[in-house]
Amino acid sequence: MSFNTKQSKTPFLAFALVSSLFLLWGVANNMNDTLLAAFRRIMSMSDLQSSLVQFAFYSAYFCCAIPAALFISRFSYKTGILLGLTLYACGTMLFYPAGIASSYPFFLFAIYVMAAGCSVLETTANPYILSLGSPETATRRLNIAQTLNPIGAICGILVSRTFILSQLSAADTAERSNMSPADLDALMHSELNSVSETYIGIGIVLVILLVIIALVKMPGDRGEAHNLKIGKTFAMLWKNRRWRNGVVAQFFYVGVQTGVWSFTIRLAMKELGVMESDASLVFLYSIIAFTLFRFFFTWMMKYFRPERLMMIASIAAIVSTLGVILSHGIASVVFLISISAWMSLMFPTIYGLALEGITGEEAKIGASGLIMAILGGALITPLQALMSDRLGISESFVVPLICFLIVMAYSFQTMKEAKSHKEF
Repeated sequence: MSFNTKQSKTPFLAFALVSSLFLLWGVANNMNDTLLAAFRRIMSMSDLQSSLVQFAFYSAYFCCAIPAALFISRFSYKTGILLGLTLYACGTMLFYPAGIASSYPFFLFAIYVMAAGCSVLETTANPYILSLGSPETATRRLNIAQTLNPIGAICGILVSRTFILSQLSAADTAERSNMSPADLDALMHSELNSVSETYIGIGIVLVILLVIIALVKMPGDRGEAHNLKIGKTFAMLWKNRRWRNGVVAQFFYVGVQTGVWSFTIRLAMKELGVMESDASLVFLYSIIAFTLFRFFFTWMMKYFRPERLMMIASIAAIVSTLGVILSHGIASVVFLISISAWMSLMFPTIYGLALEGITGEEAKIGASGLIMAILGGALITPLQALMSDRLGISESFVVPLICFLIVMAYSFQTMKEAKSHKEF
C-alpha cells in the first residue's frame, strides 16, 4: 500500500515506521518535565538540583546534532534510525541499575544516553520523511508525521502520571527527614522502582520497533550529504544576520519552553494546593492548548506572514507570563496554560525564518546549528531553578519573560526585513 503522487510512491510501511519515531521522542521530552517533580520529592531536592534532568537531556542534543548528521551522511538514514533507537533503548534500560543504586548521577547518565538516541532520531527522521516520495508532497508528509509528536507528548504525560506520579508518597522533605534510615530507604526504593519500571517498559517497546525496522526494507534510505565542510560553512552562515539571530532566538525559545514546562507541575502544586499527580493535569492541559493552537496558527498563516504572527504570539506570551508572576490561585494557572498556547508556533517559525533563502550545503549545516540551539533548554532551566530556590516559583518566571522579549525582538527584526524587501 502506498501514497500515490505524480512522480513516485511513498511506501506506507516505511512511512508509518519512521513517523512513529516522532511520537517516541515526544514521549521522552515530556516525561522529563514530570521527572523533575518526581525526583524533587523522592530525593528531597531543590529546584536547581532537579533541573539537572533537563541539563543532561538537552546537552546531549547539543553534542549529538553534528555527529548524527555526519553519521547518516557516511552510512544511511536507516542505519541512523537503528543507532538512535539503540541509544534510546539503552538509556531507558539504564534506569534499572540507577534505581537499584538510588543514584541521581546514574539517572542523569541514563537520561543523557536516552537523549543522545532521541537527538540521532530527530536529526535522521526529518530529512528521511522528506525523501520518502515525491518532492511535491514532501512538506505534506512531514506535517503528517509531525502531528504524532504532540500526541507522543500527551502519551508521555499520561504514562508518567499513571505509573510514576501516582505512586509517590505524600511525605514531604520534613516528614522524610524524621523517618528512620530503614523506612526512608524502603520508601525511596519503592518510588524509584516505579520510575525505573516505567522506563524499562518504554525500552521494551523501542527494542520491538528496532527489530521490526531492522527487518523491513527501507527504500531510498541513503544520506545525501558528503564531505561537509563544517567549519567553513558555519563561518559563512555566521555572516548571515537572520540565521545568526535565529540561532540566538531558538536558544532562548527552547530555554523558555523547557523552563515553563519543567515548573508547570511545581507552580500548579503551589497555587492549587494539590499533589504531583493532580498537578500533572495542568501540564496535560498545557500540552493540549499547545497542540490546538499549533493547528490554529498554521491555518492563520494563510492570511498573515509567520513573523507577524510570532510577534503577536510573543507579546501575548509576555502578558501571560506577567500574569503568572503577579496573580495567584486559579488565575495564575490559567495564565500558565495560556503561555503554552502562545509558544506553539515559535520553534518551527524561528526555524523556517532563520533558514529562509539558505540552500544546499549551507542549509544542511544551518539546520544542524538550529538543532544545537536546543542547548538553551540545558542552560536556562537551571537558571530559572536557581531563581525559584532563591525567590520563589512564581518569581522565577522572570526568566521566561526575558526569553520571550528576545523572541519578540527577532520577530520585529524579521518583520522589518520583510517590509524593506517588499518596499524595494
